[in-house]
Amino acid sequence: MATPQFIKNISRNDLVRGLSCVLASLLIRLVWLTGKWHTTRAPGVQDLWQTERPFIVCFWHGRLMMLPYSWTRSHNLHMLISDHPDGKLIAGTVAKLGIHTVAGSTRRGGAGALRGLVRILKNGETVGITPDGPAGPRMRASGGAVALARLSGAPLVPLAYATSKRRIMSSWDKFHLAWPFSRGVFIWGDPLEVPKDADTETLERLRLELEVRLNIITGEADRLCGHTPVEPAPPADEAAS
Repeated sequence: MATPQFIKNISRNDLVRGLSCVLASLLIRLVWLTGKWHTTRAPGVQDLWQTERPFIVCFWHGRLMMLPYSWTRSHNLHMLISDHPDGKLIAGTVAKLGIHTVAGSTRRGGAGALRGLVRILKNGETVGITPDGPAGPRMRASGGAVALARLSGAPLVPLAYATSKRRIMSSWDKFHLAWPFSRGVFIWGDPLEVPKDADTETLERLRLELEVRLNIITGEADRLCGHTPVEPAPPADEAAS
């Protein structure tokens, strides 16, 4: 899915990109400071939260905006961001909110990115990825997340947010643009473990399980904020038929 030309133009100009990242980070801070927020953690992730064990935070690309404020652990969070033009804008923005970034993708030429993420996890820090990024289909998990979990031994933890005041953009990911003075919720789902000896069939089953869990909590977050849930895109096999 092509990146809009205006995003490419912003990304190519360092001054404009820097200003855009500042403005975006200020908007995110404003939404956070003027909102009334509630966080729910499933029992399994609440237990994990109290330990030193690193994990892999999984959230849909369209629910990325407020993610920096979901993170309250003392460990650093490293977010995998594509090196596409829109990814550069995202990376610059979240960096101003205290999130470390790793350039790359678990899909295209992703071996280097996977190795880098495994090193981060082995060092005891947590990573965040968008299983449907960088280009969709929306709310459909690729195999990169479960591959990373198998290689690193770290569990996958689903995360979603929603706000009562929002605009759903017309982008491929139906980006959730949160507005100030909202009620907001963060929902953390139970961890999903991926065995190191998982075969292809097991990896596919766990990929689908991650997708289902993410869609359940994303829909729940929308409903708690008074909205009809955003629907996932058709599966890739249906879209192609």
